[in-house]
Amino acid sequence: MSSQQPYPTGSGRSHSSGDEPVGELVQRASQQLTELVRGEMRLAQAEMKEKGKRYGKGGGLFGGAGLFGFLALEALVATAIAALAVPLPVWAAALIVTVVLGVIAAVLAITGKKQVSQAAPPTPERTIDSVKADVAEIKESAKR
Repeated sequence: MSSQQPYPTGSGRSHSSGDEPVGELVQRASQQLTELVRGEMRLAQAEMKEKGKRYGKGGGLFGGAGLFGFLALEALVATAIAALAVPLPVWAAALIVTVVLGVIAAVLAITGKKQVSQAAPPTPERTIDSVKADVAEIKESAKR
């Protein structure tokens, strides 16, 4: 805000149109609008940064799920080979390993899905709502 401003803003005082020259009112409105836009941009940036982190976590967890799923597939192949080679003990052990890897993959996939769904949609929703409220307030003020 400019230090040349003769009246405090946000004080709750209503000014009649004769209190301030139109030029000063336009200048103050322009400054306030600039500050509002900058504030909304900072809010959007913070919100998108937070969502980006969630997408990153979700993607990493999906990557982990893919890795463990691939290991489960390899273990399943080893289980089939062992089952054909030795009737019970070797394939039973390999099957247990396969099941454990499959459970790990499922847990990682579910956790990754939750992370991605918490971040979606990839738009700054709070900022959009705030801007809509600001526009409505400006329209309301203009009608008075």
